[in-house]
Amino acid sequence: MTQPTPPRTDVPAIEIAGLYKRFGDNEVLKGIDLTVKAGQVVCVIGPSGSGKSTLLRCVNRLEEPTSGQIRVEGIDILDPEIDLDKVRARIGMVFQSFNLFPHLTVLRNLTISQRRVLGRSKGEAEEIARANLERVGLSDKIDAYPAHLSGGQQQRAAIARSLSMSPDMMLFDEPTSALDPELVGDVLDVMRALADSGMTMMVVTHEMGFAREVGDELVFMDDGMIVEEGNPRDVLANPRHDRTRAFLAKVL
Repeated sequence: MTQPTPPRTDVPAIEIAGLYKRFGDNEVLKGIDLTVKAGQVVCVIGPSGSGKSTLLRCVNRLEEPTSGQIRVEGIDILDPEIDLDKVRARIGMVFQSFNLFPHLTVLRNLTISQRRVLGRSKGEAEEIARANLERVGLSDKIDAYPAHLSGGQQQRAAIARSLSMSPDMMLFDEPTSALDPELVGDVLDVMRALADSGMTMMVVTHEMGFAREVGDELVFMDDGMIVEEGNPRDVLANPRHDRTRAFLAKVL
């Protein structure tokens, strides 16, 4: 089995400086500065429209920043000469919607990008896919189609698909927001296990319990800016800023 290049630990996993993003006249991000260390779990919270998802999408350039700097493992990913596909292969992303191919089995959903992007053989791709499906508790769903899975199972399959690309870090954009409440726990359990394994993670979430238990850093965003950040337990128990306090009063 081909071994991926090990992630660098001598530089931050993600380094964001002076990041702005505008959609026309609407300034969504207003000078974001944020550093995520290798192995760290950073949870991002805030009201709808605060720029959380846009920030996450800028990290792998699903959105193009208006200005600023983003470095991933020391590499300037806004450099026009960058091999963006190569960078993206090291950044797994899990969305609110599961984005599985409905006409492909779970196994095929996990192998298609491995073969097309990473050039893995069918046998190697399937071996890696099966290992990651076992990791998320879906070994018995290999031949199922997405329509035959619950929402929680589809999201776990989406996580396994990202893991099959052997990323150095994972970005989660409100991964439980589309799930029925009784299905949320299984997905959060998978994410906890990832954190325990040392995976670098940026997680946009409304799950405050997860942020408190698993997060190394909590970032509160409002109106396109980082208002407050710090240890999750400290921020949730004793927020320093009025906007943070007002938000947490509504969600806790």
